[in-house]
Amino acid sequence: MENHELIDLSDLNMSDAELFAPYDNSAVNAEKITAPRYSYWKSVFRVFFRKKINIVILLLLALVIAFTYIYPLFSNYDVNENIRDSAAKHLSPDGAIEHFGFQLKWILGTGALGQSTFDAMWNGARISVSLAFICAAINMTIGVIAGAVWGFSKKVDIIMTEVNNIVGNVPYILVIAVMVMVFTGSFWTLVFAMTVTGWIGIAYFIRTQVVIIRDREYNLASRCLGTSTFRIAIKNILPFMTSVIVTLLATELPSYISYEVFMSYIGIGISEMSLGRLIQGAVPSIGVPGWGFEFWSPTAVAGIITVVLYVVGQNLGDASDPRTHM
Repeated sequence: MENHELIDLSDLNMSDAELFAPYDNSAVNAEKITAPRYSYWKSVFRVFFRKKINIVILLLLALVIAFTYIYPLFSNYDVNENIRDSAAKHLSPDGAIEHFGFQLKWILGTGALGQSTFDAMWNGARISVSLAFICAAINMTIGVIAGAVWGFSKKVDIIMTEVNNIVGNVPYILVIAVMVMVFTGSFWTLVFAMTVTGWIGIAYFIRTQVVIIRDREYNLASRCLGTSTFRIAIKNILPFMTSVIVTLLATELPSYISYEVFMSYIGIGISEMSLGRLIQGAVPSIGVPGWGFEFWSPTAVAGIITVVLYVVGQNLGDASDPRTHM
């Protein structure tokens, strides 16, 4: 037999009430789960911020957004500010600082009209990023909802499949170009051109994902209980696809900036001085010594914005997958 040592209860530093408290053996307490409550979004951000690189990228994104939307409010950018000063045109950063004195707006030199390249770059970024956010919001909202219903309703599937077969075979960039050339090349024209058919590709992708999960047991049970197709799609299916939707958004946002830059670069973009227009106007400066900042500055900002938005979206999409919360 094993030897059991006696324990001196006085060593526990507990009162008699604590040592001999009655034990509640009720059925209600027996059914309580002692595990901590699970919060989906709290787990998402916990996984996201677990990687230190995400913090760095998020800070870079915050810096870019601050310069895109806050800095132009205080810069008082005027493209014709120094148009009468012939000595102010096409200055290098050193030349601009020497000519005007040290200010943040002159750290990238001046353009063809003597305007600040730094101020012009961030004003152009504000237009391009705003365009991307608006187009993404419209296309993702319509595409996700339509795709969910499309994948769950066989009647809608027949109609939308034919629409996708027709529209999907027309190059997206061609649709945008025709719309811009037919109408005036304004900001809202480009928004309309990018959203009139842009949601269909998103809807088809969501439809494919919905088809995979629409016949699972809980969806069949909802249908048997008389739940409408729209409600099942919104309540049962879309929350299950959060990580897929976030990942899709990560690819959509940078793509609209790329489309805008490309369209403006080939000369059929918007009339506002966006990043694409700045790059197009600075193309002749590439081969001239000392003028390169006029071209490479907006090009670098466009590249940084698209990469940062994509990386943040992709990492957030990975963190949105519940399988990573273990």
